[in-house]
This record gives sequence, structure tokens and C-alpha cells, in this order.
Amino acid sequence: MSANAEKPLPFLFQFTAGAIAGVSEILCMYPLDVAKTRLMLQVGKGGSDQYKSIFDVFSRIIKEEGASRLYRGILPPIMVEAPKRAIKFASNDTYGPMFQKLFNSDKITQPIAIMTGVSAGVTEAVIVATPELVKIRLQAKENAGKYLGTMDCVRKIYAEEGLRAFANGLEATVWRHALWNGGYFGSIFAIRAMLPKAQTKKGELAVNFAAGAIGGTIGTTLNTPSDVVKTRIQNYNPTNGPPKYTTFLPGARAIAREEGFRALYKGYVPKVLRLGPGGGILLVVYEYVTTYMRNHLM
Repeated sequence: MSANAEKPLPFLFQFTAGAIAGVSEILCMYPLDVAKTRLMLQVGKGGSDQYKSIFDVFSRIIKEEGASRLYRGILPPIMVEAPKRAIKFASNDTYGPMFQKLFNSDKITQPIAIMTGVSAGVTEAVIVATPELVKIRLQAKENAGKYLGTMDCVRKIYAEEGLRAFANGLEATVWRHALWNGGYFGSIFAIRAMLPKAQTKKGELAVNFAAGAIGGTIGTTLNTPSDVVKTRIQNYNPTNGPPKYTTFLPGARAIAREEGFRALYKGYVPKVLRLGPGGGILLVVYEYVTTYMRNHLM
């Protein structure tokens, strides 16, 4: 590797590369996010009107609502995806050296990689919590006729629930992103070390894709319960009375008690199908773009 390639990228370059990687991933994988949300919002252990599987979600949405509904609510995540993914990688690249200095380490160790990922996740969560709430409201089946679009959704939430409603689920969002980022960045550090050393550029891309996909799956397994709780908190309708829970741990306990532990993993399959391969796409595109920047723009 050349000395030029080893130079840390300026923040603007990190931000841009993260944005390109994030938008690429969401355009490829968004219908799976809609399926995930529909499954997570199903309360109870089953019923004739509930979705039975990811394939049932897709077929019924297309049949009952039209194929365009698979991209319902895409505008909020598209708008926030660039800063969200950019912050994920830029924060990770910023916190890493900070923790190295704090612990007097001359290299990134796995504990430092985990702490760095968790810190980046907390930073990211603060940015994405409100757009996530708007996205969930638009994706939910019961809200299909309530909101005409993104701005109509924002106006109605503000008019009916007040400004504070946009912060609903913030704490659970912090849990979701901290757990995913810690698992993702912490695991790809170890996975890369275990995989064979790449001898070619194509081999390096394959290693990055495999590490990213495995890391995404690990992160997803860790954070799905917090995602289920977050999704339900953010879609809660205050006209139904006081909510049963407003934070992650009480919410997780209530869901496990009333619906069984498996309910905390509703939507896991589409979530893994998105964030497993999606994590690979994310990492490969980010690495490709940053390599291009180092070779041509620095």
C-alpha cells in the first residue's frame, strides 16, 4: 500500500463516501425494510389477517396496495441516508484515533473497534430518530390512507401530537444503532483478520463484502429486539390512550411477557436479508469510493 493510500481522508471525503455508500444500499434494499416494518408492527401471536412470511408480505402488498407501496416512505430515509451513513463512517474514523490516544494504543484493537462503533452509533441515532419516526408512520399498513406523503405526515404529527412526538423512540433508537454499530465494526475487525489475505483488488473487494455481510448479520442479530421496540413506540397512536412503554428495556420485557421472546425477533428475516448483504454493499462501495479519492483526489 502506498503512503498516499495510508493518509486519513479529510472529513468531507469521508462524508461524501459514506453518503454514496448509504444511498446505493437503500436503493437496492428498501422493499425489505417495508416488509420488516410490517412484520414488527404485528402484535400478538398470529391471526388470519397477519402476514405469515416475508413472501406473504410482498405478495399481499402488491396485490392489495400496488407494487409502488414497496417504496412507500422512501423519501425520509433517502433524505437522511446520506448524513446517516456518512456520520457512521466519519464518526467511526474520528472516534478510532480518539480511543487509540485514550488507551495509548498504536493500533486499532477489537475492544477499541467495538467502542468506536458504539460511539458512532449513538451519534448516528440522534440524527436519524425523527426521520425514522416519519418513515415508520408512512410504512405502517394502518396509516395507508392517513398520510398523503412525507410533508403531510410531518404536518399531521405536529398538529395532532405536538413537537415532542418527533422525539418518540429516541432512546430505543440509540440502543438500536449502538448495538448494530458495535457488533458491525467490532466483528468486521476480527473477521478481516481471520479471512485469507487478498492478493488482488478483486480479492480485496470479496473479503470486504464477506466481512461486511457477516458483520451486518451479527449487528442485526444484536439489535433486532431494540428495533422492534423502537418501531412500535414510533408508530403508537396517542388516541389509543397512554402507551404501555416508551423506552427499550421496559418495552422488551412487555413484548416478551405478552407475546413470547420470539416476538422480539419479528421482522428478523427481511432485516437480515437487507442488512447482511446490505452491510456488504455498504462496505464495498465505501472502500471503492475512498480508494478512488485517495488515488485521484489527494
